[in-house]
Amino acid sequence: MKSIKKLLPVAIILGFFLLGLNAFFKSRPSEKNERVYKTVQAYSPYYLDRRFGGLQILSKEDSEFKEKPTNATLFKEFSRLEKEWGEKHLKIENNALIIVDNNDTQLSILPIQSTEELHFIHSYYGIQ
Repeated sequence: MKSIKKLLPVAIILGFFLLGLNAFFKSRPSEKNERVYKTVQAYSPYYLDRRFGGLQILSKEDSEFKEKPTNATLFKEFSRLEKEWGEKHLKIENNALIIVDNNDTQLSILPIQSTEELHFIHSYYGIQ
């Protein structure tokens, strides 16, 4: 009985540590290809705004749009919004990523330089 009382605080500390580590890994942002992501991000309407109360997702196009997800779901929600936008505004043609606006006017062309960039576009933005 005395050995269980000695191990109980260690077990509780270890349990909290594992729960915290699990939450940390779930809330991390996904890996991104820097060259493609930075180019597309310049045209994406969504951005993270840092305020005293925490992070919130805002839109450049809609001043009324404001989302305040929890810290655990912030990056997943931001990725979801970017994917929705990317499905409508990104196209792959002739080994190049074409960025269009709401009227299908071409804004930019980004040549795809590697299979890693193509895989990132397929997996992150869902473009085929």
